[in-house]
Amino acid sequence: MQPERSTSSTVTTRHAGNGSSDNHGQIGWSGVHYEIFVRSFADSNGDGIGDLNGVTNNLDYLKGLGISAIWLMPISPSPTYHKYDVTDYYGIDPDYGTMDDFRRLISEAHQRGIAVIIDLVIHHTSVRHPWFQEAAKGPDNPYWHYYKWLKPDEIKRRKLATRDITADSGERSPWHSVRGARYTEQYYAMFWSGMPDLNFDHQPVRDAVFAIARYWLNEVGVDGFRLDAARHLYRESEEPKNHEFWTQFGQVVEAATRGDGPSGAYTVGEVWTRPDRIAPYFRGLKANFNFDLQLMLTEIVRKENDTEDLIEYLSYVHATFSRVNPNFIDALLLSNHDQNRIGSLVKGKSDQQTMARLNVAANLLLTLPGLPYVYYGEEIGMLGMKPDESIREPFLWDIRAKDTQRTRWRRGTYSTSQTVRPVAQQEADPESLLNHYKRLIQFRNSHSILNNNLSRLVQVGIRQKGILAFIRQESTNDQRVLVVHNLTGKPIDVVLSPTEEWCRRIVFATAQGSLLIGDTITIPAYSCVVVE
Repeated sequence: MQPERSTSSTVTTRHAGNGSSDNHGQIGWSGVHYEIFVRSFADSNGDGIGDLNGVTNNLDYLKGLGISAIWLMPISPSPTYHKYDVTDYYGIDPDYGTMDDFRRLISEAHQRGIAVIIDLVIHHTSVRHPWFQEAAKGPDNPYWHYYKWLKPDEIKRRKLATRDITADSGERSPWHSVRGARYTEQYYAMFWSGMPDLNFDHQPVRDAVFAIARYWLNEVGVDGFRLDAARHLYRESEEPKNHEFWTQFGQVVEAATRGDGPSGAYTVGEVWTRPDRIAPYFRGLKANFNFDLQLMLTEIVRKENDTEDLIEYLSYVHATFSRVNPNFIDALLLSNHDQNRIGSLVKGKSDQQTMARLNVAANLLLTLPGLPYVYYGEEIGMLGMKPDESIREPFLWDIRAKDTQRTRWRRGTYSTSQTVRPVAQQEADPESLLNHYKRLIQFRNSHSILNNNLSRLVQVGIRQKGILAFIRQESTNDQRVLVVHNLTGKPIDVVLSPTEEWCRRIVFATAQGSLLIGDTITIPAYSCVVVE
């Protein structure tokens, strides 16, 4: 059985980005976060599998990119390649290294002002987890109630035999039998039979999960958690129980990190539903991913026009979130480990147009209000379409003949040295997508309004085809900037409306040739400007 773990009262300094660790408990985390699938990122020992030391070895690359925090997909022991079915919540998977390796990664990251966030998968365990191995022995076992069991006739009577396919799970028949069992009860597994759902109505489950969170925060020193499947601890009909649990979890996280140093580790939830149903999760979680925005951004970039009324929609979303928690953090993304890569979704008629569209996608991600996430390889234009393995392909550091740290756990199908220019080539090209990301992130990090994910979004009077414009304004004073994006392949003259008469000078532009003369801004193709 998994032993109980003691927790330490030691407070670990939290890093909010750019070396700052003194205010994120008050105003929310800032900067840009970077999602890493460790298996694919960098191999340090030549076994073909990415590992924690590979991440540590490349922290200077991430610092050069301007990243303030890394989110590591699951690193605990697991029988699968993706490791979302955990067998030991207190360990490191041997494929990735040791706990000493992880502690060194945290120490080295903190020295560079980079926070470390880990994926915490508490919605379910592996069927090989000791809890489930015990539970499967039968109803008399004390771990039986760690999971959700029903008899077939009750499943039928309550009409629970099937579930609708959703964006995050294609499992239609979620009830499963234990092979060779003498009892008839079946266990519930929303994602697949190898991932049985935990029963959060059973207090010992909650206590165990809270102890796990305290361990990683207090004893190991991580800076926060990404919470997998946060909306699915309970069925949709019992969703208020989800809100109640995450509120309690948030209190545990605050208490675990409170002391003489800054309080409040970072938490971001995977909650995909309507804005009014996402909002209650902000009672316990600091941030939640905005998946609907991700879909809209893809369409806007692909169609080269704001066909989605993006700013009007975001204004509604932010107002909805703010009613529950004025200090909500909107977590922004273009793609992640579950979604087709943005590089494949916005392909143009030529490689040049595709790269230009990826510039636009980066412009939007890094100027909209909220906390942006970059999925590893996004900054070099990596490609990928489902199945999942093909959107989690090896990162490209150099051409294959020179790439000593490229992982080999699978051969790239979409992203190869022939289809995507590797880091080494892009670093040497001032006009590369990678250097475009670096310039954008550097400016964002240096700008007090753009880097404040609590700054407000204000709609503007500009209405032109191919243009997307908005104001970012400080919540505590009148400081503001106008951001204008040209989504198209042709330069556009943008005429300011009377409400933008305060605009005097362009302080940042992603392309040469941007001009502000009188009430007209000339914006080159596929570029954006920031105006004060």
